[in-house]
Amino acid sequence: MNILFLNYEFPPLGGGASPISAEIAEGYARKGHKVDVVTMGFPGLDDYEERNGVQIYRIPGIRKKMEICHPHEMLVFNWKAINFLKKHLKTQSYQACHCHFAIPTGVIANWVKSQAKIPYIITSHGSDIPGYNNDRFQFLHLFTKPLLKRILNQSSGNFTGSNFLANLGNEQIAPQISYRTIREGFYPDLFEPQAKKARILSTGRLLRRKGFQYLIEAVSHRDLGYEVHICGDGPMMEELKALAEKSKTPIVFHGWIDNKGDKYKDLLETAAIYSLVSAKENASKSLLEAMSAGCATITSNVAGCPESVGDAGITLEPENMQLLRATLEDLAANDDLVRELGQKGRERILKVYNWDKLIDQYLEVLKSASRVSGVS
Repeated sequence: MNILFLNYEFPPLGGGASPISAEIAEGYARKGHKVDVVTMGFPGLDDYEERNGVQIYRIPGIRKKMEICHPHEMLVFNWKAINFLKKHLKTQSYQACHCHFAIPTGVIANWVKSQAKIPYIITSHGSDIPGYNNDRFQFLHLFTKPLLKRILNQSSGNFTGSNFLANLGNEQIAPQISYRTIREGFYPDLFEPQAKKARILSTGRLLRRKGFQYLIEAVSHRDLGYEVHICGDGPMMEELKALAEKSKTPIVFHGWIDNKGDKYKDLLETAAIYSLVSAKENASKSLLEAMSAGCATITSNVAGCPESVGDAGITLEPENMQLLRATLEDLAANDDLVRELGQKGRERILKVYNWDKLIDQYLEVLKSASRVSGVS
């Protein structure tokens, strides 16, 4: 099967959804399918690249940062990607399209279907669904629902990585939009437990809803005997650094680093504790990475986080600094509990998050869509 794969964010661009989509694309290729990715370009990245069996076409645009993309940058990408595909589809044929994010990339998938009769499926990752990412897109989503309905109604299947996000999509957009869940998988050899250090790691875009400010406040009152390491960049960087200056527990900021690089791998695999008590997560890739690395994982008790960790992590009310402080103090004083939670997290990755089986679920949907549409 020839698969057109659309995502405005593809590694090394973007947040957690970016590597997830790459693993799906590479999984298709490993199973013998031809996969062409159309994604956003960035200075320093080649316009065309072949990687792990996948052909990647990057569309030059105006994006300024690797870790975050603004609506006007998405709009320019859509316009340029459609112009690229007008020529590309004259020489390339596809049986189906897998599109990530109903907005902005779903606009391109919908255009491709209208012009080339190629059926598409949508995987939503959070920010494309109203009510999920209100700290960035609340105003924008006041105008997107009619477009979302059209894109999702014309797809051959709409999916998310968690029941939480599927339910939110069905509630927020329209009852007739039937989102289904195909969980996001994980390859357990990417991160494996190593000898642990007295380190608390937290990663992600430095956004208010992620809760980094509460983590810093939770460890600031005294030295816990641990170091806190924060990986990521974003609009809160300077505010968080100023807050960290008052902390008695050492806090190290690493900025944005490649989650497949040696530095990130070492930080995660040797961290004893991982904390991401976010007010809103879909199916966090960071939590899967932490469990795979054998970290004692702390996350929130809302959104998709409880689904991700199951009984292999500690779930807390977000934005509750006192509760997070008490939890971190308990773990810092109990090496046996840290070790037990780390082992349970690793076991959950091995048992629940099998990418090969999950990718087969997507392939069945794509093959069915192709048969129904009669695309050859």
